[in-house]
This record gives sequence, C-alpha cells and structure tokens, in this order.
Amino acid sequence: MSVSQGHPQRWLILGVICLAQLTVLLDNTILNVAIPSLTRELHAATSDIQWMINAYSLVQSGLLLTAGSVADRYGRKKMLVTGLALFGIGSLVAGLAGSTGQLIAARAGMGVGGALLLTTTLAVAMQIFTPEEQPKAIGIWSAVAALGFAGGPLIGGFVLNHFWWGAIFLINIPVAVLGLIAVVALVPESKAASSRGTTPSPPGRGDRPDLLGAVLSTIGMASLVFAIISGPGHGWTSPRVLGTAAVAVLVLGAFAWWENRVAEPMLDIHFFRDQRFMGAVAGAVLITFGMGGALFLLTQHLQFVLGYGPLEAGLRTAPLALTVVLLNFTGLSAKWSGRLGTPVSIALGMVLMSCGLVAIAELDSGGYAGTLLGLLLIGAGCAIANPAMAHAVMSAIPAEKAGVGAGINGTLAEFGNGLGVAVLGAVLSSSVASGKSLSTGLGAGQLVGAVAVLLGGFVAAGLLRRAERAVA
Repeated sequence: MSVSQGHPQRWLILGVICLAQLTVLLDNTILNVAIPSLTRELHAATSDIQWMINAYSLVQSGLLLTAGSVADRYGRKKMLVTGLALFGIGSLVAGLAGSTGQLIAARAGMGVGGALLLTTTLAVAMQIFTPEEQPKAIGIWSAVAALGFAGGPLIGGFVLNHFWWGAIFLINIPVAVLGLIAVVALVPESKAASSRGTTPSPPGRGDRPDLLGAVLSTIGMASLVFAIISGPGHGWTSPRVLGTAAVAVLVLGAFAWWENRVAEPMLDIHFFRDQRFMGAVAGAVLITFGMGGALFLLTQHLQFVLGYGPLEAGLRTAPLALTVVLLNFTGLSAKWSGRLGTPVSIALGMVLMSCGLVAIAELDSGGYAGTLLGLLLIGAGCAIANPAMAHAVMSAIPAEKAGVGAGINGTLAEFGNGLGVAVLGAVLSSSVASGKSLSTGLGAGQLVGAVAVLLGGFVAAGLLRRAERAVA
C-alpha cells in the first residue's frame, strides 16, 4: 500500500467499518424504547432495567483505552474481527435471553465487543487514508456516530411495532456476519512498531503488555462512569456515588502514577503536556458534556412540554442527525475545516451548537419551529466541530498509537456525555424543586449546556492556536 495514495479500497473499507460502528452505537440507545416490553415479559424490576442499560455502557467505557492498546499491540484487524464476533454472539444471547440475568450478562459481553469495535474502526481509518483525506474520512465516521445516536429509538420503535423485544438484538447478527466477511476480505492488518525497532513486534516479543495499566484504567473508568450515572437517581452525596467516585479517583491516580513509572506504558502521560492534545481533550469533554446533557433534556422537552409521543419525539430529533450526515458525507465540513484551520473550525462549530441550545431554550413558546432551528444549528456545529476535534486528538498522538488515540477519543465522549446528563439533569431537578415549571427547568438546563459548549470551544481553540504557534 502506498502511503502517498492510501489503500486502494479505502472508501469501501470505510463503509464496512462504519456499518460495524453504527450497530454498536445504535445499541447505546435502542434498549430505551423496549423498557415497557422488558418490564412486562421478563418481569424486570427498575434495578434490572438500569443494569440492562448500564452494563453495556459501563463495560464499553471502561475497556475503551485497554481495547485500543491491545489493538495497537496485537493487530487492529484481529481485534476488529474479535469485536464483531463478540458483539454478534452477545446479540444472539441477548435476543434469546429468558431472564434478566441472562440479558444483563449478554449486554456486558456486547460491551466488550463494542469497545474493540469503536477503537479499531477509527484507528483503521487513520491507517488507510492519507493525511489529506483523513479529515473527510473522520467526518464520515463522526456522521455515522450521530446517525447511530439518533437512530436507536427510531429503529427500536419500528422493530417493536412489528416483532417481540428480542428482535432489537437479533437484527445485529446479519450485520456482524456481513462485517466479519468484509473485514477478513478487505481490511489490511496493522499494528504498532516495536519501541526497540521499526518493525511490528510479534506477540510475546518486543514490547511487553502493560497488564497492570489495563486493569487500573478499566476499573478506574468504569467506576467513574458508574458514579456519574448513579448520581441523579441515588443523590450526589449518597454512599454509593461517593464510594465509587473515591474508588475512581484513587485507581485513576494509581494508573497515572504507574504509567509515568513503567518503561513501556499503555498511555504515555507525556501526551498531556502537549498543548494540542490538551486543547482537543478539553474541547471533546465539553462538547460532549453540552451535547449529551442537552439532548437528554430535549427528549423530555419534546414529550412533556410539546406533547409528542416517544416515536414522534424521535422523528423530530432527526433533523440534527440528518444535518450532520449531509454536511459530512458531502465533504462540506471537511472543506470548511481545511480552509479555516482546526482551532477556528472547533470554535465556530461550538458557537453554532451553543446558539442552537439557546434557540431551543428561548424559542420553545413558538412550538416546534424554535426547536427545529436549534436542531439545525446544533447539527451544523457538530458536523464542523466533532471531526475537527477527533482529528486533533488523533493527530497529537503518534500513528503507531492510533488505537490508544481512538480509545482516548471514545473515553472522552463517554465521560463527557455521562457528565452532561448528570449535571444538566441535576439543574433540571433543582429548578423544578425550587418551584419553577418543567419548561423553565428544561430551558435552564439547555442554557447551562450552551455556556459549557461555548466555553469549551474557546478553551480548545485557544490551546490549539497556541500549540500551532509554538510549532511554527
């Protein structure tokens, strides 16, 4: 494969890995619409439902960094195949589950496959495209992510209108099988070069795996995400939340200490001294913070304030995803980013998103028209800022660590999204508890999200601009 030309079948390969990624992302939200059916047919309690939803996201978020490191070491194609196989098997077990325990275990298994898929898809995309084509490829990858987020409730609602609840998992199996065949036939193998030389080191030789780092990062991130998602339901000062948060802080602190000490770290802590990397990290956390929390509030706004049903509400959020898909698949966002540069692109995208959130908060009295305007602005902002942010993260990390870079990118997204839901949900709860209407509380949450996104844009753009000047 010529580096100057990229892989000859790179666009077909991108389509294959995006299909695999779409399936994983759909399962982040598709289960929400099946809650009534699961409660009725499996006699699931509220705690069971929470674990069915959280088992997938907890395992996935906890393993992202480790999955990326494993892919770099043992081969990204191997891990992509492994991820597809695990995800397909987990989907089969979930679809045929006869108890809540079986379904929770199957969802955890799907989370392992999902972590491998999310890291390897982005890492492979970085390997097969030339630097000039990477922004457009990442734009398409990001558009599929937006499509997956918005499409889960729609596809789930459609399937449940015609089949039983298990079908929402069984539809993954043909995609996983098709993906396996295509990956084996098309995707080239790639792995990190040995730190002792320039050639990839076979397993068991060369670089030693950082097993302790993998264990610490998995426990630390899973604990952190668990504390965040438990906060709204159990109270931020409850022993459950404070205990898991303390475990997260201690374990992640131990992880940072170990990675700074070990000769062959899974995550080089020196990355965090790079202003370009830190700018991308700060922006990624705050953009997903604002987006995750704001969209969580938006679904309630559409149903409880504007009076739409679940499927209608899902359909009315579609303009956001469609805007992202249109701008990224046509290459317009990549073209704009190329002309504006990464710092300005991120700032512009997050300003547009912030304006969209303000429009939803302040123009809701006009019905859906104000919300539609907000969704279009948010979609345009996402289309510009998200690919630029992902490219900034990946570009700040050596190419041989592409899997780790993808793991960092995914971990930031999971963390920011969970934190946004928790914090903006708390703003809503406190507003309603103080005697304000639900509509006012939802608007207050959207405005807090708008401020976070706006600040994130300027912080990220400022750090990235300083890094560019330092390099120049």
